[in-house]
Amino acid sequence: MITVIGSINLDLIASVDRLPAPGETVPGSGFKTAPGGKGANQALAAARAGASVRMIGAVGKDAFAGEALALLKDGKVDLSGAAEAEAPTGTALILVGDDGENMIAVVPGANATVLSADLEKAALEKGDIVLLQHEIPLETVEAALDATAAAGAIAILNTAPFRKEAATFLGKANYVVANETEFDLYCEALALSGADRPARMKAFAEKTGRTVIVTLGGDGVLAATPEAFLSVPALKITPVDTVGAGDTFCGYLAAGLAQRLPLGDALRRAAVAGSLACLKPGAQPAIPLASEVDAALDGQLVG
Repeated sequence: MITVIGSINLDLIASVDRLPAPGETVPGSGFKTAPGGKGANQALAAARAGASVRMIGAVGKDAFAGEALALLKDGKVDLSGAAEAEAPTGTALILVGDDGENMIAVVPGANATVLSADLEKAALEKGDIVLLQHEIPLETVEAALDATAAAGAIAILNTAPFRKEAATFLGKANYVVANETEFDLYCEALALSGADRPARMKAFAEKTGRTVIVTLGGDGVLAATPEAFLSVPALKITPVDTVGAGDTFCGYLAAGLAQRLPLGDALRRAAVAGSLACLKPGAQPAIPLASEVDAALDGQLVG
C-alpha cells in the first residue's frame, strides 16, 4: 500500500504567449480548470502506475471539492482519509507559456487543516510506502515521517515547494526527492560541502545514510545512496506543459519501489513517466497510464 499524505487542489490554468515579468500584464489565449495539488497528483500517478493508493488530505465544502477529487475517484484511489474542512478547497493559479514553462501561486485552503491527528487514518504497516510533500503544515510532515519510521514503513519526501525550515528533518525520510533548485537551496541550509551538485548529493547521503534524488528536467535524474551514485536520462521530448511532471515522477517512483523494482529501474520508469506528462496540458489529466510508460520504455529498463 502507498499512502499519500498531502494536498488536494483545483488548478485554475491560463495559457499565455509568454510568462509575464513582475508588474506586467500579458494577454491570455485560454483558460481551464483541472484537479491538482502535489499530494493528489502523486497519488493519481502512483495509482495509474498500478499501485494500491490511499490519500490522506482535505477539501472544502464548496463547488471546487468535487472536481478536485474527480480523477482520484476515477483512478480508484482510497479517499476514506480525505476530510471535509470548513476552509475552502485549495487552489493553484497557474500561468503556462508557449514554451511549456509555468508560474504557480498556491492558496492552501483546506490543506492547512491536515494535522498530525489525521495520521491515524493512514493505518500504517511495516513495508508500506508513505509519500509526502510540503503543501501541508510542516509539523504534519515531520510527524508523518516519525510515524512512518515507527511503523517500519518507507518514507519518500518530495521537498516541493522549497521551505527552508524543512531542512532540519530531511534526513528522516528514506528517500528525498528534490529538483535541482530545491536541492541547491537545501545544500545552503544544511551547509553541505562539495565542489559540485553530485559531490554535495554524496555528502548528504553519507551524512544521513539516506538516498537523495535530484530531478533535472530534460537532463534526467541523479541519485546518491550511501553506497552508489546513479544517473538516469529523460526522454527527449518537446514539452507542451511541464506542470505536474515532478509529481508524476514521484508517484511512479513510489509505485516502482512498492513493486520492489531495483532503484535504477524505478528511477528510469519514473523519469519516462515524468517526461510523458509534459506532452499534454494540465497536471492530473497529463499523467500517463502504465501502458503508455511501458510503450515508451519499449521493454527496456536499466539498472
